Amino acid sequence: MRKIGVIGIGHVGATVAHIIIAQGLADELVLVDKNSDKVAADALDFRDAASLLSTHATIHTGTAADLTDADLVISALGHIDLIKPGGDRFTELKANTPEVQQVGADLKKAGFNGVLIVISNPVDVITGIYQKATGLPTNQVFGTGTYLDTARLKRVLGETLHVDPRSVQGYMLGEHGDSQFAAWSTVKILGQDIQSLIAQHHLDLDKIANDARVGGFTVFNGKKYTNFAIAHAAVSLAQLVLSDARNEAIVSHYDDKFKSYISTPAIIGRAGVVQTFDLPLTPDEEIALQQSADAIVQKTADYL
Repeated sequence: MRKIGVIGIGHVGATVAHIIIAQGLADELVLVDKNSDKVAADALDFRDAASLLSTHATIHTGTAADLTDADLVISALGHIDLIKPGGDRFTELKANTPEVQQVGADLKKAGFNGVLIVISNPVDVITGIYQKATGLPTNQVFGTGTYLDTARLKRVLGETLHVDPRSVQGYMLGEHGDSQFAAWSTVKILGQDIQSLIAQHHLDLDKIANDARVGGFTVFNGKKYTNFAIAHAAVSLAQLVLSDARNEAIVSHYDDKFKSYISTPAIIGRAGVVQTFDLPLTPDEEIALQQSADAIVQKTADYL
């Protein structure tokens, strides 16, 4: 029996729950939110839809105490209302930190020992706070990180080159924020490396990387929140966990080199991050990754 908890049923959490239910990924789904009226209404709305779906799921509201035997918990709590157009995800840090510490302590008290996937921003720092608060092994707590930013890079390159984004390989690395960067040495399109395509297609790599970097704020500026892409990113990672896929994905995971959470590729399976490996990077990319790790530390100090 697959049991999933979603904590924080705002724009993102509700969309995560919707995708899980629509795709039949859970046998039991527990919705947790401090706004009891809102979360009860969402749970009822989902149950009303149940007879229209091809799969069955038990859907109800609850608290961290109901997640003791959950296989997977997704944290989508946050304060998106604090972010201004063109702002920084670290704006949420001060407001999110005490809530995350409380939720983490509640999960620890409940004896939760599954995998925790973190969406809440700033995701690299918040994921680390969750790991400490829950006391879970680092491999069982990871964040969406630049998984979505990498998807945005693929979308921009796909649109530029008129190919399906799924034909693009490569990564955005580092912070899920301003210091992330496109690791161009990892990028291939239809088997060709990016260098062979620059002159042929007059590619402006700086613009492409920036379009991927600011993609979330472009969406935010239009509707004052983001939800669809990040929700699909989280559920995609959840599927890798539930199916023990042992597939390569870029997530914010604990990197012993930096002694912190940052996005580099890892192997994701039933136990969370089941394996890490060194990604071959150019010297400039190694420097950029270190600078991104340093930026996370500095901004944490600035905002807290």
